[in-house]
Amino acid sequence: MSKEIFDLEGKVAIVTGAGKGIGRALSIGLAEFGCDLVLVARTLSDLESVAAEIEKKGKRALACPTDVTNEDQVNDMVKKAVEKFGKIDILVNNSGISGDKPVLKMEASYWDWIMSVNLRGPFLCAKAAGAQMAKQKSGKVVNVSSITFQMAIPNMTSYSASKAGLVQFTKVLALEWVKYNIQVNAVCPGYFRTPMNEAFFSSEAGKKVIEQTLPMKRLGEPEEILGAVVFFASKASDFTTGAVLVVDGGQILGK
Repeated sequence: MSKEIFDLEGKVAIVTGAGKGIGRALSIGLAEFGCDLVLVARTLSDLESVAAEIEKKGKRALACPTDVTNEDQVNDMVKKAVEKFGKIDILVNNSGISGDKPVLKMEASYWDWIMSVNLRGPFLCAKAAGAQMAKQKSGKVVNVSSITFQMAIPNMTSYSASKAGLVQFTKVLALEWVKYNIQVNAVCPGYFRTPMNEAFFSSEAGKKVIEQTLPMKRLGEPEEILGAVVFFASKASDFTTGAVLVVDGGQILGK
């Protein structure tokens, strides 16, 4: 066995939530491992910025503004991806939003919004990309969940339920798609530094959270989740499906 089992040269990957934070880091990282990228998010300017970075590395990138909760838009995105690249090898379902309202103060519409992005989105993207993968008789789906699938945090019912649902979706879909030679796995990050949370974790309250809850006493950097995703996206995981890999610096160990 050699390091070539992690090589992604010539592979085509769709990454949702690719414009910022973890999705941006994953997209650029996958390009460094050899992938051409289909970049998915709502904001075209963010995607164009990531695409420019990827093209500097000699790889191709398609910026495809898409609302992952809209079935027509998702189907159109996958169609454009196949038209440009001829295939889809990898889907990274990274799009997601947080939610921290207590149940007694939560509107049903808020709950539905969280579930739509965090569960409906991955379902629609997996269904559309998976249809192409099934034709190819090969594919890799990597769902980005969260340690909250297992760890209870007050006021995070909507977010935690959506991420736990994504883990179970991963496991059942893995069984459904074995016959197509498609492996479906999940990565569950802990606290990572992103534009969305940087202000909080720079505050005194945020620093206290880091000190009291993170064994390594620091946040993860977006690039540090890349290894887990590359494993699940490459030949190295050909005999791994329905797995859940926690990447949290040990945070969940004491919970």
